[in-house]
Amino acid sequence: MTTLSEAASKRLLAGYGVPVLDEREAGDADGAVAAAEAIGYPVVVKLCGDAIAHKTERGLVRLGLVSAGAVETAGAELLAAARPDDGAVGLLVAPMVRGTRELIAGLNLDPQFGMTVMLGIGGVLAEAIADVVFRLVPIDRVDAGEMIDDLATQALLGPFRGEPAVDRERLSDVLVGLSDLAEARADLASVDLNPLIVNDGVPVAVDALVELRS
Repeated sequence: MTTLSEAASKRLLAGYGVPVLDEREAGDADGAVAAAEAIGYPVVVKLCGDAIAHKTERGLVRLGLVSAGAVETAGAELLAAARPDDGAVGLLVAPMVRGTRELIAGLNLDPQFGMTVMLGIGGVLAEAIADVVFRLVPIDRVDAGEMIDDLATQALLGPFRGEPAVDRERLSDVLVGLSDLAEARADLASVDLNPLIVNDGVPVAVDALVELRS
């Protein structure tokens, strides 16, 4: 198995209708500062590379940076934290997006039935409520709508803490796009969108990992 970097994963997914942020790649701390200035503060800076799949566990993410100095320091620290087995690495700079609700979505290869599309409730509640649904590829918009309706935690999809309801059409775009990607790429092993943060009703992939079969 081989993995694509977060940046490469998002470029691939964006071509299939998955909403992603206006992110920039940088090779060094100075480049990260320039990217942050172009995006506007606050920003997130991550170490990015094909061999880096679990950034949070390794402390390779810096959140809520509000100044050039903070970005420069974070960039230097992250590059210094790279290990030899990480291979070629860079920095990924993204807008800081907040939302009170998180979803997860992706593609998983079932050894018996084949590729499946997955949708679930993410964030801190994910393990506690285990609210996840699956459908076999391919799916259409009717199937996508049924997946959304099949989630048990419907209250989280409606208006919530002053935020609008989740845009079901945009969420359907994500699910159908994942299905289309699975049909287009025979070498696809899995896709993990975790989390999809619901920002002003729109689900946005703030992290993504695509795994390919060698």
